[in-house]
Amino acid sequence: MHNPVARLIVRQLLWAVVTLWLVSVIIFGITSLLPGDTAKLILGQFATPDQVAALQHELGLNQPALLRYVHWLWGLLTGHLGVSATNNMPVATLIAQRLPASLLLAAVTTAVSVPLALLIGTISAVFRGRLADSALNVITLAMVAVPDFLVAILLILFFSVELGWLPSLSYISNIHGIGDFLRVFAMPVMTLCAVLVAQMARMTRIAVINELDSPYMEMARLKGVGPVRCVLVHALPNAVGPIANAVALSLSYLIGGIVIVETIFNYPGVASLMVDAVSNQDLPLVQACAMLFCSFYLLLILFAELASILANPKLRSR
Repeated sequence: MHNPVARLIVRQLLWAVVTLWLVSVIIFGITSLLPGDTAKLILGQFATPDQVAALQHELGLNQPALLRYVHWLWGLLTGHLGVSATNNMPVATLIAQRLPASLLLAAVTTAVSVPLALLIGTISAVFRGRLADSALNVITLAMVAVPDFLVAILLILFFSVELGWLPSLSYISNIHGIGDFLRVFAMPVMTLCAVLVAQMARMTRIAVINELDSPYMEMARLKGVGPVRCVLVHALPNAVGPIANAVALSLSYLIGGIVIVETIFNYPGVASLMVDAVSNQDLPLVQACAMLFCSFYLLLILFAELASILANPKLRSR
């Protein structure tokens, strides 16, 4: 393969596959070390030893760990994720029922956070060193420092308990119009955007400042190009690579943030399904959900790396 860009992309894809395999080993190992006996938990405390042994045999829990891992990994590769121990339903079916809700929450959060972060970061870069830049830096730094679960609790106390404007629990089954949609998604999206917007805005500010300080921008100013045109026509298009990298890295925060948000607001997504599975020691469901989240995370990281490679001539020439 003579194209350096294609060779670098293939190398990154291979590293992603290897990383995902290592993640599968770690997930299987950690879930296998969870305390308690899954068979006893399913059957209850009055189950006889024979019943427990029969269920362990049925679930394959009495097999060697290496053999169980090989069967589980082959199931992942072939799309057979196993059967939920507590729901007695295919794991793939359970995830398919919850995944659209999680994707919808992530999509709404992305649609709100990305334009807002780009606007804040660009304004801060244009007015750097001035009052607007200092104020935005203080606000974004404070937003990054506040944990998302604390943001969610404060939003519930203010908008739900004190004012009574928004529901404290997000039931998407109650959505019958645009007003219900806004009410249900308002606090979960605000919680996720609190840190997400701050991170993307700060990284966008750095990327735009680097472009504004470049020699070609100085030449554009000497030729009489206005400040607005300098930013919109010259700086932002050339900062697309670093900004895309910043957006992808920041959106990877959604993987962890959604777990907290879905749990606090009782949102019916994959994250809340995984939390319930951990409580019930439903190992097939926990393992499948964890692999799903890790896959999305690695996909975003891979996108960020590819954006950096395509935007940086030095990286493309390696």
